[in-house]
Amino acid sequence: MASHRKLRAAAVVCAAVAVAGPASAAAWAAPPAAAGAAVQQAAPRAPSPSPDPFADLTPDEIADRAITATQSATSLRMTGRVVADGEPLDIDFAVNERDECTGQMKIGGGTAELRRVDDFTYMKGDEAFWRVSMASQGMPEAQIDATIELVKGRWLKIAPGQAGASDLSGVCDLEGLLASLDEDRAEPGALARGPDGEVDGTPVATLVKKDTGKETTATAEGTAEPESAEPETTEPETTTVSVSQEGKPYILKMDKTGGEEPGAMTLSEFDEPVDVTVPPADETVDLSKLDQGTNA
Repeated sequence: MASHRKLRAAAVVCAAVAVAGPASAAAWAAPPAAAGAAVQQAAPRAPSPSPDPFADLTPDEIADRAITATQSATSLRMTGRVVADGEPLDIDFAVNERDECTGQMKIGGGTAELRRVDDFTYMKGDEAFWRVSMASQGMPEAQIDATIELVKGRWLKIAPGQAGASDLSGVCDLEGLLASLDEDRAEPGALARGPDGEVDGTPVATLVKKDTGKETTATAEGTAEPESAEPETTEPETTTVSVSQEGKPYILKMDKTGGEEPGAMTLSEFDEPVDVTVPPADETVDLSKLDQGTNA
């Protein structure tokens, strides 16, 4: 059986991966105002409903309705790619209002499955996922090999209070993810309505929030360059959010291009059941028991 140090290292890896994933997902679960800024990705043209359900609304009013509708969802699915600390992160999760979820994330060529049910979190990664995750934490090769041998082909069962439990549960916190929609709203008039489009066959209105590039003359040491130095310019960013024009005005897609965190996230399967299966006991490594020195 692995030592307490190795078991704790496995839990730390879970936490590190979770911090990169849920935080980014939460940032994407926001309208242009909450996301801060990004670059518009052209939406596909599609016939607009007649009459236009948002014809008499300002972009800010459309955003308010979209936020209210999306926050009312009892479940949804998030699919897409975000950037976490410069590393592309692909996620696909179904989440419900009971903080249950099931799905997977991909980073650095590796894949991990995540499930949460009955307040327990289960995580199962392939070797590539664990290796890139642990290497990013600066773990020595020998420790990485030992930990991978421990978790190979098995689910880590993380109990409430275990290291990494709160971070990993964040991706399954539907209320928390949607709460970010109310944060950092843009000033009135900062949003613009873009061309109508289509997301998976559903006609949508688009809302656009643009930002200009930022200039800096600071050096790596934090001191100012001489006035003659050429400023470093960050590419302008725009965020485009697609709002359903049929049924409830759910937010169906967020697109970012430009800047440091480009990506796209699609929301779907609103209010549909989320079925989460508890992994078989003989395929799990129970960290809460192992930390106490007992068998898994």
